[in-house]
Amino acid sequence: MKTLIVHAHPEPKSLNGSLKDLAVSTLEEAGHEVRVSDLYAMGWKAVVDGADYGSQASSPLKVAADSGRAFDAGTLTEDVRAEQEKLLWADTVVFQFPLWWYTMPAILKGWVDRVFTYHFAYGVGEHSDTKYGERFGEGTLAGKRALLSVTVGGPRSHYAARGINGPIDDLLFPIQHGVLYYPGLDVLPPFVLYGADRLTAEEYPAVAEAWKQRLLTLESTEPIPFRRQNFGDYEIPSLRLKEGRETAGRTGFGLHVHA
Repeated sequence: MKTLIVHAHPEPKSLNGSLKDLAVSTLEEAGHEVRVSDLYAMGWKAVVDGADYGSQASSPLKVAADSGRAFDAGTLTEDVRAEQEKLLWADTVVFQFPLWWYTMPAILKGWVDRVFTYHFAYGVGEHSDTKYGERFGEGTLAGKRALLSVTVGGPRSHYAARGINGPIDDLLFPIQHGVLYYPGLDVLPPFVLYGADRLTAEEYPAVAEAWKQRLLTLESTEPIPFRRQNFGDYEIPSLRLKEGRETAGRTGFGLHVHA
Protein backbone atom coordinates (compact mmCIF):
# COMPACT_ATOMS: atom_id res chain seq x y z
CA MET A 1 0.00 0.00 0.00
CA LYS A 2 1.18 3.52 -0.78
CA THR A 3 0.37 6.12 1.87
CA LEU A 4 0.69 9.89 1.79
CA ILE A 5 0.77 11.61 5.18
CA VAL A 6 -0.15 15.30 5.16
CA HIS A 7 1.05 16.77 8.44
CA ALA A 8 0.19 20.21 9.83
CA HIS A 9 1.83 21.27 13.10
CA PRO A 10 4.60 23.85 13.57
CA GLU A 11 6.48 21.95 16.30
CA PRO A 12 8.34 18.76 15.28
CA LYS A 13 8.46 17.57 18.92
CA SER A 14 4.72 18.03 19.43
CA LEU A 15 2.24 15.23 20.03
CA ASN A 16 1.15 15.58 16.41
CA GLY A 17 4.77 15.28 15.33
CA SER A 18 5.15 12.10 17.36
CA LEU A 19 2.00 10.60 15.87
CA LYS A 20 3.22 11.47 12.37
CA ASP A 21 6.61 9.85 13.03
CA LEU A 22 4.92 6.78 14.48
CA ALA A 23 2.72 6.49 11.40
CA VAL A 24 5.76 6.54 9.14
CA SER A 25 7.65 3.88 11.11
CA THR A 26 4.61 1.65 11.61
CA LEU A 27 3.60 1.65 7.96
CA GLU A 28 7.14 1.22 6.65
CA GLU A 29 7.76 -1.69 9.03
CA ALA A 30 4.57 -3.27 7.67
CA GLY A 31 5.98 -3.04 4.13
CA HIS A 32 4.12 0.04 2.93
CA GLU A 33 5.55 2.87 0.86
CA VAL A 34 5.20 6.21 2.65
CA ARG A 35 5.58 9.82 1.56
CA VAL A 36 5.16 12.80 3.89
CA SER A 37 4.08 16.35 3.17
CA ASP A 38 5.13 18.19 6.35
CA LEU A 39 3.56 21.53 5.53
CA TYR A 40 5.33 23.70 8.09
CA ALA A 41 8.71 22.10 7.37
CA MET A 42 8.10 22.63 3.66
CA GLY A 43 7.28 26.31 4.20
CA TRP A 44 4.03 25.68 2.39
CA LYS A 45 2.45 28.78 0.85
CA ALA A 46 -1.04 28.81 2.30
CA VAL A 47 -2.77 31.47 0.20
CA VAL A 48 -4.17 31.26 -3.31
CA ASP A 49 -3.18 34.04 -5.68
CA GLY A 50 -2.57 34.62 -9.37
CA ALA A 51 1.01 33.39 -9.09
CA ASP A 52 -0.37 29.86 -8.70
CA TYR A 53 -1.67 29.90 -12.28
CA GLY A 54 1.12 31.54 -14.26
CA SER A 55 0.06 32.65 -17.73
CA GLN A 56 -3.47 31.35 -17.10
CA ALA A 57 -4.20 33.92 -14.37
CA SER A 58 -6.87 36.38 -15.46
CA SER A 59 -7.54 39.95 -14.40
CA PRO A 60 -9.64 40.14 -12.34
CA LEU A 61 -8.56 36.80 -10.87
CA LYS A 62 -11.13 33.99 -11.17
CA VAL A 63 -9.83 31.24 -8.90
CA ALA A 64 -11.95 28.34 -10.15
CA ALA A 65 -11.71 29.04 -13.88
CA ASP A 66 -8.05 30.08 -13.75
CA SER A 67 -7.01 27.05 -11.70
CA GLY A 68 -8.77 24.76 -14.16
CA ARG A 69 -7.07 26.33 -17.16
CA ALA A 70 -3.70 26.15 -15.41
CA PHE A 71 -4.28 22.51 -14.54
CA ASP A 72 -5.21 21.70 -18.13
CA ALA A 73 -2.24 23.64 -19.50
CA GLY A 74 0.23 22.23 -16.99
CA THR A 75 1.15 25.69 -15.71
CA LEU A 76 0.30 25.23 -12.03
CA THR A 77 3.26 25.97 -9.78
CA GLU A 78 5.70 23.15 -9.11
CA ASP A 79 4.71 22.79 -5.44
CA VAL A 80 1.03 22.33 -6.31
CA ARG A 81 1.76 19.87 -9.13
CA ALA A 82 3.96 17.85 -6.77
CA GLU A 83 1.15 17.51 -4.22
CA GLN A 84 -1.36 16.50 -6.90
CA GLU A 85 1.07 13.85 -8.11
CA LYS A 86 1.42 12.52 -4.55
CA LEU A 87 -2.36 12.24 -4.28
CA LEU A 88 -2.54 10.32 -7.56
CA TRP A 89 0.31 8.06 -6.37
CA ALA A 90 -1.21 7.24 -2.98
CA ASP A 91 -3.70 4.51 -2.14
CA THR A 92 -4.41 6.13 1.23
CA VAL A 93 -4.01 9.67 2.53
CA VAL A 94 -3.60 10.30 6.27
CA PHE A 95 -4.11 13.83 7.56
CA GLN A 96 -2.41 14.56 10.90
CA PHE A 97 -3.38 17.83 12.58
CA PRO A 98 -4.73 19.49 15.73
CA LEU A 99 -8.29 20.78 15.81
CA TRP A 100 -7.87 24.56 16.08
CA TRP A 101 -10.95 26.76 16.37
CA TYR A 102 -13.19 23.88 15.32
CA THR A 103 -11.34 23.11 12.11
CA MET A 104 -8.00 22.32 10.50
CA PRO A 105 -4.99 24.67 10.83
CA ALA A 106 -4.89 27.45 8.24
CA ILE A 107 -1.83 26.01 6.52
CA LEU A 108 -3.70 22.75 5.85
CA LYS A 109 -6.76 24.60 4.58
CA GLY A 110 -4.38 26.49 2.30
CA TRP A 111 -3.02 23.17 1.04
CA VAL A 112 -6.58 22.16 0.13
CA ASP A 113 -7.33 25.53 -1.47
CA ARG A 114 -4.27 25.37 -3.71
CA VAL A 115 -4.00 21.63 -4.46
CA PHE A 116 -7.68 20.76 -4.99
CA THR A 117 -7.96 22.76 -8.19
CA TYR A 118 -10.76 22.89 -10.71
CA HIS A 119 -10.53 19.96 -13.19
CA PHE A 120 -8.46 18.02 -10.63
CA ALA A 121 -10.60 17.74 -7.49
CA TYR A 122 -13.81 19.31 -8.76
CA GLY A 123 -15.50 20.31 -11.99
CA VAL A 124 -14.95 16.87 -13.51
CA GLY A 125 -17.31 14.51 -15.30
CA GLU A 126 -20.64 14.92 -17.04
CA HIS A 127 -22.91 17.80 -16.02
CA SER A 128 -26.43 17.27 -17.33
CA ASP A 129 -30.06 16.96 -16.24
CA THR A 130 -29.36 13.43 -15.02
CA LYS A 131 -25.84 13.71 -13.62
CA TYR A 132 -24.35 16.64 -11.74
CA GLY A 133 -20.68 15.95 -12.25
CA GLU A 134 -18.52 13.21 -10.79
CA ARG A 135 -18.36 14.05 -7.10
CA PHE A 136 -19.42 12.73 -3.68
CA GLY A 137 -18.25 9.17 -4.23
CA GLU A 138 -16.90 9.67 -7.74
CA GLY A 139 -14.17 11.82 -9.22
CA THR A 140 -10.41 12.00 -9.63
CA LEU A 141 -9.60 10.40 -6.27
CA ALA A 142 -12.24 7.64 -6.31
CA GLY A 143 -10.96 4.29 -5.12
CA LYS A 144 -8.51 5.83 -2.66
CA ARG A 145 -8.91 6.08 1.11
CA ALA A 146 -8.49 8.92 3.58
CA LEU A 147 -8.15 9.06 7.36
CA LEU A 148 -8.14 12.04 9.70
CA SER A 149 -5.90 11.75 12.76
CA VAL A 150 -6.96 14.67 14.93
CA THR A 151 -5.81 15.84 18.35
CA VAL A 152 -8.40 17.72 20.40
CA GLY A 153 -7.62 19.75 23.50
CA GLY A 154 -10.89 19.19 25.36
CA PRO A 155 -12.29 15.99 26.87
CA ARG A 156 -14.54 13.61 24.95
CA SER A 157 -17.65 14.82 26.81
CA HIS A 158 -17.27 18.30 25.27
CA TYR A 159 -17.66 16.74 21.81
CA ALA A 160 -20.48 14.29 22.53
CA ALA A 161 -24.05 14.62 21.28
CA ARG A 162 -24.96 17.00 24.13
CA GLY A 163 -21.49 18.49 24.53
CA ILE A 164 -21.03 22.25 24.32
CA ASN A 165 -18.73 22.03 21.30
CA GLY A 166 -21.10 19.86 19.31
CA PRO A 167 -20.63 16.25 18.16
CA ILE A 168 -17.19 15.57 16.75
CA ASP A 169 -18.78 13.92 13.69
CA ASP A 170 -20.57 17.19 12.92
CA LEU A 171 -17.41 19.27 13.35
CA LEU A 172 -15.46 16.99 11.03
CA PHE A 173 -18.28 16.63 8.46
CA PRO A 174 -17.17 19.62 6.34
CA ILE A 175 -13.71 18.09 6.07
CA GLN A 176 -14.63 14.43 5.70
CA HIS A 177 -17.65 14.88 3.43
CA GLY A 178 -17.07 18.30 1.85
CA VAL A 179 -13.31 18.13 1.22
CA LEU A 180 -12.41 14.43 1.03
CA TYR A 181 -15.52 12.56 -0.12
CA TYR A 182 -16.37 15.27 -2.66
CA PRO A 183 -13.50 14.31 -5.05
CA GLY A 184 -14.10 10.61 -4.45
CA LEU A 185 -12.01 9.54 -1.45
CA ASP A 186 -13.51 6.85 0.76
CA VAL A 187 -13.25 8.30 4.26
CA LEU A 188 -12.47 6.03 7.20
CA PRO A 189 -13.80 6.78 10.69
CA PRO A 190 -11.42 9.32 12.23
CA PHE A 191 -8.80 8.67 14.89
CA VAL A 192 -9.55 11.36 17.48
CA LEU A 193 -7.35 11.89 20.52
CA TYR A 194 -9.24 13.84 23.18
CA GLY A 195 -7.62 15.72 26.05
CA ALA A 196 -4.42 16.10 24.07
CA ASP A 197 -3.30 19.14 26.06
CA ARG A 198 -3.31 17.09 29.25
CA LEU A 199 -1.82 13.86 27.96
CA THR A 200 0.99 12.61 30.21
CA ALA A 201 4.10 10.67 29.31
CA GLU A 202 2.67 7.69 31.18
CA GLU A 203 -0.49 7.77 29.06
CA TYR A 204 1.27 8.09 25.70
CA PRO A 205 2.17 4.38 25.20
CA ALA A 206 -1.51 3.39 25.22
CA VAL A 207 -2.28 6.15 22.71
CA ALA A 208 0.61 5.04 20.52
CA GLU A 209 -0.59 1.44 20.55
CA ALA A 210 -4.13 2.46 19.61
CA TRP A 211 -2.77 4.57 16.74
CA LYS A 212 -0.59 1.71 15.50
CA GLN A 213 -3.59 -0.63 15.44
CA ARG A 214 -5.62 1.88 13.40
CA LEU A 215 -2.76 2.22 10.93
CA LEU A 216 -2.41 -1.53 10.53
CA THR A 217 -6.11 -1.84 9.66
CA LEU A 218 -6.24 0.92 7.03
CA GLU A 219 -7.00 -1.59 4.29
CA SER A 220 -9.66 -3.54 6.19
CA THR A 221 -11.59 -0.77 7.98
CA GLU A 222 -14.99 0.01 6.47
CA PRO A 223 -15.33 3.64 5.34
CA ILE A 224 -18.04 5.99 6.55
CA PRO A 225 -21.07 5.10 4.40
CA PHE A 226 -21.72 8.53 2.91
CA ARG A 227 -24.41 8.59 0.26
CA ARG A 228 -23.18 8.76 -3.33
CA GLN A 229 -24.50 11.65 -5.38
CA ASN A 230 -25.47 10.00 -8.66
CA PHE A 231 -26.76 6.63 -7.48
CA GLY A 232 -30.42 7.25 -6.71
CA ASP A 233 -30.53 8.91 -3.30
CA TYR A 234 -30.68 12.51 -4.55
CA GLU A 235 -32.90 14.42 -6.93
CA ILE A 236 -31.00 15.82 -9.92
CA PRO A 237 -30.28 18.70 -10.33
CA SER A 238 -31.62 19.99 -6.99
CA LEU A 239 -29.45 17.48 -5.08
CA ARG A 240 -32.07 17.17 -2.35
CA LEU A 241 -32.28 13.82 -0.60
CA LYS A 242 -35.33 12.05 -1.97
CA GLU A 243 -38.34 11.64 0.29
CA GLY A 244 -38.29 8.31 2.10
CA ARG A 245 -34.54 7.80 1.69
CA GLU A 246 -33.64 9.15 5.13
CA THR A 247 -32.65 6.78 7.92
CA ALA A 248 -35.01 6.88 10.92
CA GLY A 249 -33.77 9.25 13.57
CA ARG A 250 -31.18 10.91 11.34
CA THR A 251 -31.23 14.68 10.88
CA GLY A 252 -28.82 17.38 9.72
CA PHE A 253 -25.50 16.06 8.48
CA GLY A 254 -26.58 12.56 9.49
CA LEU A 255 -29.07 12.49 6.60
CA HIS A 256 -26.17 12.03 4.21
CA VAL A 257 -24.88 8.87 5.88
CA HIS A 258 -26.45 5.46 5.29
CA ALA A 259 -27.41 3.43 8.34
